[in-house]
Amino acid sequence: MTTSAFSSLPLSAALLSTIEDLGYSAMTPIQAQSLPLILKGQDLIAQAKTGSGKTAAFGIGLLHPLNPRYFGCQALVLCPTRELADQVTKEIRRLARAADNIKVLTLCGGMPFGPQIGSLEHGAHIVVGTPGRVQEHLAKGTLKLDGLNTLVLDEADRMLDMGFIDSISAIIEQTPARRQTLLFSATYPEGIEQLAARFLKKPARVEVESQHDNAQIEQRFYEIEPQRRMEAVAQVLDHYRPTSTITFCQTKIQCDELVAFLKARGLSAAALHGDLEQRDRDQVLTLFANRSLSVLVATDVAARGIDIAGLDLVLNAELSRDPEIHIHRVGRSGRAGEKGLAVSLVAPSEAQRASAIEDLQQRALNWKNLDSLKPNGSELLRPPMITLNIGGGRKDKVRPGDILGALTGDAGLKAEQVGKIALFDHQAYVAVERSVAHQALLCLQNGKIKGRSFRVRSL
Repeated sequence: MTTSAFSSLPLSAALLSTIEDLGYSAMTPIQAQSLPLILKGQDLIAQAKTGSGKTAAFGIGLLHPLNPRYFGCQALVLCPTRELADQVTKEIRRLARAADNIKVLTLCGGMPFGPQIGSLEHGAHIVVGTPGRVQEHLAKGTLKLDGLNTLVLDEADRMLDMGFIDSISAIIEQTPARRQTLLFSATYPEGIEQLAARFLKKPARVEVESQHDNAQIEQRFYEIEPQRRMEAVAQVLDHYRPTSTITFCQTKIQCDELVAFLKARGLSAAALHGDLEQRDRDQVLTLFANRSLSVLVATDVAARGIDIAGLDLVLNAELSRDPEIHIHRVGRSGRAGEKGLAVSLVAPSEAQRASAIEDLQQRALNWKNLDSLKPNGSELLRPPMITLNIGGGRKDKVRPGDILGALTGDAGLKAEQVGKIALFDHQAYVAVERSVAHQALLCLQNGKIKGRSFRVRSL
């Protein structure tokens, strides 16, 4: 029988204390099944959906054997996107805070190369990065993996989807033969099997329940006419009036067309796909996370690694061709114990895809009539927050507290009227309640932050 208490694991008192302080009362299923194996030094293939606690599982596993006195890279975590790498880095830092001077470094594309080299010269115990940028540092000799104990491939299926197989292989070739390799993946396609056979040594296999509890996430399916797909999306949004929605499309072109259609109807929508510049991607994700954007229209690959709390609705504008991807999409709703809703639009030509989902879930799909969806209210669906963009960031020595101070001081806002603050190197984003946005904008434009004037605009 598997126990769910962290205290049952052979962890240091400091690490157990940190886990307790973080509010982790008991292990999730993936943690309970994988951590005993990880701590024994076994290679592992773990299949679990996003939001299952897998980051803490491998984070605890790679911190356990770490030597704080050796400032070489002892653990490397490869992630498909910068957003996921940032999330993983934050989680490992939280878990490592009781240990002495553990340095965790993020190496991702879309960021300046020079500062990363400088950070590597000072040494890092744990490196979290995207395959392309990690490979660049290895090629330049700025990253060395001679002392590596643990290699983690996180969201391995998406890294393969995004074409990183060659980069991953080249990176693994430069790691010591005596290492532990942990592979985490939401799905288990043939490519993962081949990768595991090539690079893992007698791996243990762990798979937690990949389906979603109907009581937690309600799925509703609506049959549509293919030529009325975009109108059906708008009809769903008008009826359910969600504050925060991810809508999935198959292609970049479909994303852009749907965003243009929704914007023409006065809805707040933006696309997320591979053609976006990093700065534009950062901005879209910031707006969506801080509730200044109602509808994020995304492809599966672009949306990987995004974990947005409080997502009201997942809307499949078109069914995925892969039923496991459908399960993964739907799992973005109903996080952290909250109830979720997923709506799927199905054209007659997608009947086989629907059947495949039904077979995988082993239960009948919940079909509803599209004509039953009537508009709820005549007002436009608008996000509750508006984001202000400030032309100064970390490199300008601007801190979140400086922005909050300017808004709650001179601007006269209450702290609860200020939402998320996101800092980048040379710009910052702050969300404020819609009712006070104009007041906040004027005050920041005419006033100062930390004694300095910055360009401020509303997005």
